[in-house]
Amino acid sequence: MIEKIVIANRGEIALRVLRACQALGIRTVAVHSTVDRNLKHVAMADESVCIGPAAAAHSYLNVPAIIAAAEVTDAQAIHPGYGFLAENADFAERVERSGFIFIGPKADTIRLMGDKVSAIKAMREAGVPCVPGSGDPLGDDPEENAAIARKIGYPVIIKAAGGGGGKGMRVVHTEMALHNGVTMTRSEALAAFGNGAVYLEKYLETPRHVEIQVLADNHGNAIHLGERDCSMQRRHQKVVEEAPAPGISVEQRERIGAVCVEACKRIGYRGAGTFEFLYERGEFYFIEMNTRIQVEHPVTELITGIDLVTEQIRVANGLPLRIKQEDVRFNGHAIECRINAEDSDTFMPSPGMVHRFHAPGGPGIRVDTHLYDGYKIPPNYDAMVAKVIAHGPDRATAIARMRVALSELVVEGVKTNTALQQRNMVDQMFGVGGANIHYLERRLAQERDNAKGK
Repeated sequence: MIEKIVIANRGEIALRVLRACQALGIRTVAVHSTVDRNLKHVAMADESVCIGPAAAAHSYLNVPAIIAAAEVTDAQAIHPGYGFLAENADFAERVERSGFIFIGPKADTIRLMGDKVSAIKAMREAGVPCVPGSGDPLGDDPEENAAIARKIGYPVIIKAAGGGGGKGMRVVHTEMALHNGVTMTRSEALAAFGNGAVYLEKYLETPRHVEIQVLADNHGNAIHLGERDCSMQRRHQKVVEEAPAPGISVEQRERIGAVCVEACKRIGYRGAGTFEFLYERGEFYFIEMNTRIQVEHPVTELITGIDLVTEQIRVANGLPLRIKQEDVRFNGHAIECRINAEDSDTFMPSPGMVHRFHAPGGPGIRVDTHLYDGYKIPPNYDAMVAKVIAHGPDRATAIARMRVALSELVVEGVKTNTALQQRNMVDQMFGVGGANIHYLERRLAQERDNAKGK
């Protein structure tokens, strides 16, 4: 059994993993960069190891240093959290070849689903509905690529096969713009991901982003925990997430959930994972699978009562799932607002000293954060510093509780996007439910125009 885990991450997710370990009686090792020595989870862990300077490339992405930390502390397993090395197949393989347990899927599964082209091919073979597209990476012949685009039908979106996080995408509306779009996206993909392969998909005009949470073990068992709506996005980055998704019927959930469960069994999936779909006119279209815990996992935890991080650790321990599909019950509605250290209007990052921090409370409120009075937010990493989650018996109650929670949240010394989230919670379209993935971006553009007097 796992007795000690290295937490190969930082911030709120590292603290979340540490708390799960503590509840299970598992000792923890916090690895950290030089600027992160004052993180809350570092102080709370049983042991800590500095693995390098502030730059992530020399610390949180430093595979030899993380492996060495596991070796010198006699740990048995490594939890990657999300981001950094969480979906790096080479890292997962290196961890297990070094004799440690990787708390996540097998390296081959991560590799399969990490390449969008191979992932789509595998999902098509498993019967998962996919967006009409090229299927294979585009070649170098502009005429062949144009023929593929004509068959799919404009507009099309060019995507990096090794991409993620909203990067490596370009929408093309005409054949005239296709060749240049392919060339530019290839260059960007190579620079960002070390993989210049790109493919084409039909560009859906008004889709929502709806995803299915799954859990699977090493014994052939898999279940789904319902859906989340993550359509409130800015530059392909999620801003607000909720579960269940407004307007998705029980029958739709059961149908697409069952498809995802069967796909998990087919590819031999292990651990927590998320199937991401575009949803338009009652149809689901697979876009990718995240082979890790998601930022937005708390909304699923609140409506199901299932601790996803604990289940990750148990599955990694070789234990079978404790929950069968018929045991999963959905209770009420949950909404998560990501709180970033950035200006609400310009979205410029705002690192610096947090002079005063107060987390909201009250019925149904959960706050996942590593902030505290006197903590200095470094400029080196992602701007997200907290997640405020509200749960209620229905969506209206969850929204009302979130409004109150955001009004109570205090972060002094740096700017945050709290004001944006407050506007989101009183937005008429969000209140109705079912906004598409372009809605927030367009609303923000309109707000900027109004501020300029246009």
